[in-house]
Amino acid sequence: MKRSQPEPDESALSYDDLLGRNRKLQRAVEELSLLNDLAGEIGASFNADYILKRIIDRSRRATDAGQAVISLVDRSAPDPARTICRAMGSEPGRERYHLDMHLQGWVHHHRRPLLSNNPHEDERLGVPDLPRTVHSVLCVPLMHRMEVMGILSVYNKRGGGGFTEEDQRLLGIIAMQSAQVIENARLYEDHRQLERMNEEVRMATEIQQRLLPDTPPEMPGYDLAAKSIPARNVGGDYFDFIPLDDGRMAVALGDVSGKGLPASLLMANLQAALRGQVLSEPSPAACARRVNRMLHCCTASHLFATLFLGMIDPRSHKAVTCNAGHERPLLFRGGEVVARPRDGGVPLGMLEDFDYRENETMLEPDDLIVLFSDGVTETMNAADEEYGEARLTECLLRNREWDAQGIIDAVLEDL
Repeated sequence: MKRSQPEPDESALSYDDLLGRNRKLQRAVEELSLLNDLAGEIGASFNADYILKRIIDRSRRATDAGQAVISLVDRSAPDPARTICRAMGSEPGRERYHLDMHLQGWVHHHRRPLLSNNPHEDERLGVPDLPRTVHSVLCVPLMHRMEVMGILSVYNKRGGGGFTEEDQRLLGIIAMQSAQVIENARLYEDHRQLERMNEEVRMATEIQQRLLPDTPPEMPGYDLAAKSIPARNVGGDYFDFIPLDDGRMAVALGDVSGKGLPASLLMANLQAALRGQVLSEPSPAACARRVNRMLHCCTASHLFATLFLGMIDPRSHKAVTCNAGHERPLLFRGGEVVARPRDGGVPLGMLEDFDYRENETMLEPDDLIVLFSDGVTETMNAADEEYGEARLTECLLRNREWDAQGIIDAVLEDL
C-alpha cells in the first residue's frame, strides 16, 4: 500500500510562493475581466469595422504588444492564403508591418499558432526583407467551422522582452471568442449588401418597364400588340412602337446579348439611340447603320444587339424593314406562312461599319406579321426540348382568328 502525500500546509508557504500565487490569481482576474469586456463590446454589434477595432485594441493591450493586426481570408480569391487586411492598431509613431501573406500561408497550412521571438532567424516566417524593427511576432488562427477564416497577429512585445506562452494562450482565447462574432458581422454585411442590390434591381426593373410601351398606339386599319417577359428581373429584350410625323409607324424588336443589369443598360442605350434616329431618318437601313456605329463606339466587344426594324405606312400598306441579325419574322396570309424576309445583317455593335439592306412588303387585309425573339423559340421544357419555330408556327395557325393580344396570350399559354 502506497502512502499518500499530505496536503501542503498553507502556513508553510514562503512569501515568494504566496506572491507568485497572488500574481497568477491577479492575472486570471484581469484576463477574465478583459474577455468579459470584449464579449460585451463586440457581442451586441454587427458593425464589422467596430468589432475588428475592439478586438485589435484588446489584443494589443492583453499581450502588451506594439501593434496588432487582423487579416481575413479573401473568399473570392482562388488562393486560400490570400488575405484582405481589415484592421490594424499600433502605438503612435510606430512603423506598420504588413506580413499577412507570409503569416497567413503558414498558419493556413499548419492551423496552429506561431510564436517567434527571433523572427529574423526563424525559417517559418520566410520573410527575406523583414524590417529590423520587428523583434517578436505572435499570431493565432481565427477558426470557424474547422476552417481558417483569418489570423490575429501581434508584433513587438513592449519592454524589449518576447511574447510568452501565456500571451499565446490568451490571444488564442480572444481569437476563439471573436471568430464567430466576426463571421456573423461579415454575414450581416453580405445580407445588407444583398438588400441594397435587390433594391437597385427593383428600381432598374421599374425603370425598364417604363421604357417599354404600356399599350400600343392606334394605327388605322391595324391591330398591334406586344409582350416582353424578362428571364430575370431585368433583361435585354426590347420592343417599341414609334409614331412618325409623316403618319408611318416604326415597329422595333431587339434582343441584347446577355441577361440581367448589363443587358438592361445596353437595351436602354439601344432604345435611346434608335428613337433618336427613326424620328429624323426615313430609311430603316440608314437607322440601323447609324445605331450600329453608336453601339460599336460605346460598348465592349462582346456586347451586341440584334434588331428587327420596320416602318409601316397605313395609307399605302407598304412595310419597309431591316433585319440586323434578328430572328426572321413570320408573315401569315390565308392560313399559311407566305414570307420570311431575308433582309439580314450582322447584329448591331459587332462591326464598326456595315451596309444594312432593306426589304419591301405590300401588306394585304387580314395579314398577320409576328415578330419574336429567341426567348420564345429556345424555351425549354422539363425534358430539355426546345419550343422551336415549328411549334410556334402551329400555335399561331391554330389561333389565327384571334385579335393581336389574344394571339400573344395563346402563345404564352402554349409556352
